[in-house]
Amino acid sequence: AAPRRAQQERRIQEGAASMQRLLVRALGGPIRSVARAGGGVLCSPCAATAPVFLRRIASASATDTMKPVDPSSTRLGWIGTGVMGKAMCGHLLAAGYKVTVYSRTMSKAEDLVSQGATAASTPREVGVNSDIVFSMVGYPSDVEQVLLSDTGVLAGLAAGGVVVDMTTSQPSLARRIDAAALAQGCFAVDAPVSGGDVGARNAKLSIMSGGDKSVVQALEPLWSKLGTCRYLGPSGSGQSCKMANQVTIATCMIGLVEGLLYAHKAGLDVGQYLEAVRGGAAGSKSMELYGERLLKGDMEPGFMTKHFVKDLGIALQECQDMKLSLPGLALAQQLYVSVEACGGADLGTQALLQALERLNQVTLPTKAG
Repeated sequence: AAPRRAQQERRIQEGAASMQRLLVRALGGPIRSVARAGGGVLCSPCAATAPVFLRRIASASATDTMKPVDPSSTRLGWIGTGVMGKAMCGHLLAAGYKVTVYSRTMSKAEDLVSQGATAASTPREVGVNSDIVFSMVGYPSDVEQVLLSDTGVLAGLAAGGVVVDMTTSQPSLARRIDAAALAQGCFAVDAPVSGGDVGARNAKLSIMSGGDKSVVQALEPLWSKLGTCRYLGPSGSGQSCKMANQVTIATCMIGLVEGLLYAHKAGLDVGQYLEAVRGGAAGSKSMELYGERLLKGDMEPGFMTKHFVKDLGIALQECQDMKLSLPGLALAQQLYVSVEACGGADLGTQALLQALERLNQVTLPTKAG
């Protein structure tokens, strides 16, 4: 990992130096004494200020550099065809966009190819054949591999291209991707989502975005095919919002499962209990998505436990870095680790019920259908 990161940093520095040389030639002299239209001067982009300087240049020209997003001319790339990614990519194909797709297990992309997508053998090939590339993979290490490696998207994406990472990942990694893209004259947006498999299938996802605001706005024709996008701020802000989202979901799931077990132990019909409370203050999106599934013993994943454990681990690390104590998050993470340890890694997040059933030596009754 260290050599790869060093290589990425060198590419960023080389790109910044190349852009500086281009600006010097274009402006006909040293940047340090060029007057701004609004008064004052631009300082020379030395090692300490180059990233900020280049970001301002990129932000000012983003909408000029990017081509308008339109099915007739915009080439899309999609990496990751899991439970959610496959449905999301399908919406873009249905909207008439040309899509090049890559999956480590290409059999998972066969349905998309049958719908008109073109299969690629590497993420780099996706970059070469795309103007905008979406990634929706499992772990931060996967994100680094498909976007930043020598065979990654940025190794093939032309200047003016956009990388949109929709994986739930580290805010710090989002900022590194943004810097690497900027150094190549490209743009990066971190845009994790919430809404699970149902939201993905119904194009009702909540999309949390970070990056250059003008780039995020330019992508609205694509966001509208997937759900609703909200802009949170600069690079990494989308991921930080998703971490807060996962903290909220984790503790909500504890409440949902504990309420069901309490109702059962108290002798109530758990189905009637859910009907009684879902319209009141106890009602939640988690109850809406998972209440009936839990009553049926349905643990099929809308979002896998192993990925949720990853997310909660990232959130805990972020808390440690920020000197923030969130005991509810820590408890939820440990309960989900126990689900994973007992063979439930590929089950949905509603499998939290199993951890609390084991803890209490009680089993929630299930209904048919």
